[in-house]
Parts: sequence; structure tokens; C-alpha cells
Amino acid sequence: MMKNIEEAELCFPQLLNSSCRKTMRPRSVSMLTYIILSSISVLTVTLNLLVIISISHFKQLHTPTNLLLLSLAVSDFFVGLLMSFQIVLIDGCWFLGDFMCVLYYVLDYIITSASIGTMVLISVDRYVAICDPLHYATKVTQKTVKVCVCVCWLCAAVCHSLLLMDNLTQPGRYNSCFGECVVVIDYVAGLVDLFLSFSGPVTVITLLYLRVFVVAVSQARAMRSHIAAVTLQGSVKVAAKKSEMKAARTLGVVIVVFLICLCPYFCVTLTGQDTLLNASSVAFVICLFYFNSCLNPIIYAFFYPWFRKSVKLIVTLQIMKPGSCEAKIA
Repeated sequence: MMKNIEEAELCFPQLLNSSCRKTMRPRSVSMLTYIILSSISVLTVTLNLLVIISISHFKQLHTPTNLLLLSLAVSDFFVGLLMSFQIVLIDGCWFLGDFMCVLYYVLDYIITSASIGTMVLISVDRYVAICDPLHYATKVTQKTVKVCVCVCWLCAAVCHSLLLMDNLTQPGRYNSCFGECVVVIDYVAGLVDLFLSFSGPVTVITLLYLRVFVVAVSQARAMRSHIAAVTLQGSVKVAAKKSEMKAARTLGVVIVVFLICLCPYFCVTLTGQDTLLNASSVAFVICLFYFNSCLNPIIYAFFYPWFRKSVKLIVTLQIMKPGSCEAKIA
């Protein structure tokens, strides 16, 4: 009886002395984590695929800002697909081999970094659009955006391939038992990655959006003062207040959601504090991290009227008609 129980706790019961043990957590927690991660994965893939099809198909949507949204949707789409591997790892057992383990981590690092990098580019785009609107058309062109997006993805791929080079050349070198999926990063390299993948982007995004918010509120107040001289002050106050609240609400959602979803994950994984947390807490942090990729298309795309219209055309298969790419969306 004891032997059967012990074997049930092993990833590979036939390898008694060299198999890893499963992560033991309450069955309710495991089932809930499976359901949540699976739901997030399906929703993330579906929503981002709709964004990708919309922007790629309709020519009217081929603008610099939408190209950034397209890059973000592509990275988040792949994050949704990679979540299936994270679901496999919930019990702490890896059954796909050492090379696939390292490849999973490399792709995960690259795609996540590209997603965060694209969010930085979006914040720069909004900064120029609001703080320097007269030169926006000349500074932010489709060609410039395409180059920036390519550089973002290339840097993410090169940096993290070099970061995990030891693991790529000798897959499984840091595994202590069969069924384990572990990659080890040099301490100094890890600090650099922490800055490039988290601290730096968070600082840039926060500072730019705060600047955008200040300028947007200042412009709204200036417009209110200007219009107040020639119209009823009461109605203008309402319009100006709405404008200020809209700027505060939208930018607040972007910053808060981004920080809430990413901060716990990076703080836990990159400081090694995951060993101090119980299984339920770790599962929650992982779900929260991946949920950010699900929220990105909602924040950046669902707020646009053209997205709702394009989704309707996609779902009803109107995009299959000849010349549908020329349809007026925006």
C-alpha cells in the first residue's frame, strides 16, 4: 500500500530512484488552476487572433499605431499557445524531454520580452501623439514603426538566446531527476535581464504615461478656458471634466493592470522567493502573469469602435467576400 502511494507521487513510477516527485497540492487547487489557465489560454488565443486578422486584413487599419497593436497581439497570441506547456508543468512533471524544456523557456522569454517591449513602443507612440502632435506624422511613420518592431523582436531573440546558451548547448544539465524542467541563468546576467525585461520597461512606461496624463489634462483645461470665453461655462465644465476623467481612467487602467499582472511574477521568480510561497500562491501568480496577455487586446483594441465592427465582419465571414479588405472600418 505504501509503495503504491509512493509511486503515485512520482513523475515516472518505473524509475523509482531517479524520478522526480510531483508537486503535491490540494486537488481542488490543481483543478481550479487547470480550469483557469485553460480558460485564459483559449481566451487569449481567440482575442489576439481576432486583432491579428482585423489589422492584417483591412487596409484602412494599416496605421503606425495599429502596427504596434498587431505586434502586441502576435506576441500575446503565442503567449496563449505557450500556456499549454505551463499547464503541463502544474504538477511539477515534464514529459516532453530536455530539449523541449529549454526550447519552451527560450520561447517564453523571447515572446514575453517582445510583448513588454511592444508596450514600451506603444507608450512612446502615445507620448509623441499627445505631447508633440504637430510632428507626429513625420516622426512616427509606418516604416519607422516596422523597423522598431523588428528591432524589438530581434533584440528579444538574441538576448535571451545568449542568456540561455548554456542550457541550449547542454539541455537538462541542471536537472536533478527525470521529469524536471529547470534552466539556470548566471546571477549577473539575471540582474541584467531583470532590468531589461522588467525594471527598465516599467519605469519608461510609467514615466511616459504620467507625462502624457499631465499634458492631456493641461490641454483639456486650456481648451475649457478658451471655449469658456465664447460659450456657456456650465456646459464646458462638464465636457472638460469628462475629458480629464477619460484620460485619467484609460491611462490608469493601462498602468495599473500592467503592474498588477507582471510585478508579482517578476518579483517572485527573479528574486527566488517562489520557494517561500505555498502552491496556491504560486499558482495565483502564474495565472495573473498570463492573464495580462489576455487583457492587452481588451485594453488596446476593444476600446476602439473599429475592432467591434471588424469582429462582426470576421464572425459573419464577410471578410471572405472579394474586396472586403477595402471596407470602411474606422
